[in-house]
Amino acid sequence: METELKKKFLLVEDEEALRFLYQEELEEEGYDVCTAKNGKESLQKLREEKPNLIILDIVMPEMDGMEALGRILSEKKRIPIILHTSHLSYQGDFMSWAADAYILKSDRVKKEDPRDFRKRKSAIERKDWEITGLSISLV
Repeated sequence: METELKKKFLLVEDEEALRFLYQEELEEEGYDVCTAKNGKESLQKLREEKPNLIILDIVMPEMDGMEALGRILSEKKRIPIILHTSHLSYQGDFMSWAADAYILKSDRVKKEDPRDFRKRKSAIERKDWEITGLSISLV
């Protein structure tokens, strides 16, 4: 009998309310989610939890997402990384090109229904991630 592996995401977000919201939404979709509140903590979680995909905020205290991205890629070159930020300016940063996707946070999330996270998944809809024999589809 073949056991289905649950896909594990590392969600790195410094805003506690958003971190909780995204974690809840992703878990409802069937993903196993571990969280970190900054880049420094994300490196520790990466080693401990061994996620299949990382969703990484950019502007954070202690270690920002761009520095964390560089360090993560130096350790785990094959892990898919999604940059998730409210700052469009980083999209032109050479380092951001190393990420697999760049998603802008919506300002409306704070003003409207915060459960609108599913709609923002459309930016990576139908994108399949091949991770050491495990196929992850974010549809």
